[in-house]
Amino acid sequence: MAAALEDRAKRVFGDHYPQAVTFTDLLAEHGVERGLIGPHEVDRLWERHVLNSAVVAELLPDGSRVVDVGSGAGLPGVPLAIARPDLRLTLLEPMARRVAWLTEVVDALGLDVEVLRGRAEDAAVRERLAGSDVVTARAVAPLERLARWCLPLLRSGGCLVALKGESAAEELERDAEAVRRAGGAASRVTTCGGEVLELPTTVVLVERAEQASRRDGGRRRRKDR
Repeated sequence: MAAALEDRAKRVFGDHYPQAVTFTDLLAEHGVERGLIGPHEVDRLWERHVLNSAVVAELLPDGSRVVDVGSGAGLPGVPLAIARPDLRLTLLEPMARRVAWLTEVVDALGLDVEVLRGRAEDAAVRERLAGSDVVTARAVAPLERLARWCLPLLRSGGCLVALKGESAAEELERDAEAVRRAGGAASRVTTCGGEVLELPTTVVLVERAEQASRRDGGRRRRKDR
């Protein structure tokens, strides 16, 4: 690793930088053969994947309960867990072979992270993970589908943090009505990591609308009768 890149990585991960090195080495060694990354990604793991994921930590409140949907290779979940050990993180992934990978990584790094097999839209998953503060997703699906899958996992006022590319603003404009129907309130595009990345990470933030409690709703229905 070039000295300048190493310095930037140390700024992001601080005392936990050695864990980030171990994770990146594991991805470089096993990622292609296990179908986690493409062969051309090995030489740019730090800039394009690990740091790109970790800088999103600046958006997450202290002690947040976070679900990383479609975690796959562990992006952005594992870099977030390394950079922010205060987070209560669940890595959610439907594919057995990727769940096995994530479990191996969590064990190897000694992370206090839950690995869960399932899909965000599954009823059992929604029941288990409901009320989370933040849901993250990277290269999982278009925003319209992400909103339908992920917003039900959030508490009222919780936030979907979707890592997107340069066309994020156009995608948000295109899917704005679908996001609103799925329960999204305020939505915006922002960037992270401008001080450490040549190309900052582009993120779409979608806040979950306030949900009326069942008890209040029941009172209103009885009153209307």
